[in-house]
Amino acid sequence: MCGILAVFGCVDNSQAKRSRIIELSRRLRHRGPDWSGLHCHQDCYLAHQHLAIVDPTSGDQPLYNEDKTVIVTVSGEIYNHKRLREMLKSHQFRTGSDCEVIAHLYEEYGEDFVDMLDGMFSFVLLDTRDKSFIAARDAIGITPLYIGWGLDGSVWFASEMEALSDDCERFISFLPGHIYSSKQGLFLFFSEGLEDGITPHGSQSRYLQLHKIPEFYGRPLRRHAFAVLKRLMTDVPFGVLLSGGLDSSIVAAVASRHLANSEVACQWGSQLHTCIGLKGSPDLKAAREVADYIGTRHHEFHFTVQVGIDALEEVIYHIETYDVTTIRASTPMFLMSRKIKSLGVKMVLSGEGSDEIFGGYLYFHKAPNKKEFHEETCRKIKALHLYDCLRANKSTSAWGLEARVPFLDKEFINMAMSIDPEWKMIRPDLGRIEKWVRRNAFDDDQKPYLPKAEGAVQ
Repeated sequence: MCGILAVFGCVDNSQAKRSRIIELSRRLRHRGPDWSGLHCHQDCYLAHQHLAIVDPTSGDQPLYNEDKTVIVTVSGEIYNHKRLREMLKSHQFRTGSDCEVIAHLYEEYGEDFVDMLDGMFSFVLLDTRDKSFIAARDAIGITPLYIGWGLDGSVWFASEMEALSDDCERFISFLPGHIYSSKQGLFLFFSEGLEDGITPHGSQSRYLQLHKIPEFYGRPLRRHAFAVLKRLMTDVPFGVLLSGGLDSSIVAAVASRHLANSEVACQWGSQLHTCIGLKGSPDLKAAREVADYIGTRHHEFHFTVQVGIDALEEVIYHIETYDVTTIRASTPMFLMSRKIKSLGVKMVLSGEGSDEIFGGYLYFHKAPNKKEFHEETCRKIKALHLYDCLRANKSTSAWGLEARVPFLDKEFINMAMSIDPEWKMIRPDLGRIEKWVRRNAFDDDQKPYLPKAEGAVQ
């Protein structure tokens, strides 16, 4: 995950201002330690701190169109970039970077291309022909983005608040699923397809009626395998965060099963690396059982509670929140990310989002009916950018590690939120525990994804 900083409309465009932009961009270098880039055009600046995951040799940013009149700085990954390139055959690409398609899509479609992107992203684009600019953030808010305003009327964008706090009069979190257009001077909502899937509606007729075809449980949910596979798009070593819980275990099992037949296996081999943290954690044994079963190269990183306490100040600095739950969950992830990076791993798959989609939290036991159950899952998904996505992104990016979250795939969310909430509800009288429909989908009698041992995938 990279670090981006962009400033438009500065009154001062002197060399001193350029130096100041470079200084502020350096505050984001932990997010992208591999290279730095800066493009200046009159009173506009686009800075980038690069984490090289796809095309590490030529994918430095900012990126350009053919004549360099369109400049873009991006944090994230565009998983469907190869298909989009096929739609842009008349364009000449300079790099193999997945993010370069953004500049060419803008050339071809103007500001109406953002919903064509399948991925996690925050980007800022400058069109030097009329000095207009746009900024956008993915539909869930997996990658962070903030917008600020300077006293001189300038508009600022950055991946983290620390790059804005000293030079902006005020700044706010950029809304997920939105685009900011300088031409229109306002935020526009772009992710209509996903919004349909996470809007409380209470209409039973829209739900995928799984109970009508019992043998069909697994097929829609196993589409999650495609979400995992598309996130294996990498030119660097990678792994999976494996806690021993259901969500991370399924991600690891799917990745491990399909890795041998993927493009990335040619570069990095077909044995997956899995990682787990806190010593004495009840999940440690379960994670080991899953790792042994699916045949990964498993790494256990041990640290004490005191080490976690000692790291709190640094954790809070990087995640930029005082929310207690987020801090508590970020601390082990922050410590583990440092250890993982020391292995030479630069990208990890993680299981965030499943609890929100399938109602996996303990209080979902108290849902009075499926309508309220569904409405609460919608609320939780829409708040992910403030909590779990923020944690997963910033606690890993603190060490130049990228976390990818297959459960938050746009297509998978639309499918999962179309399931009749009745099948997600916790029903002890029917033997259904939390995320029962999810467990059922991967309970393959012929070739089980996970071990049958009780404690292994809770």
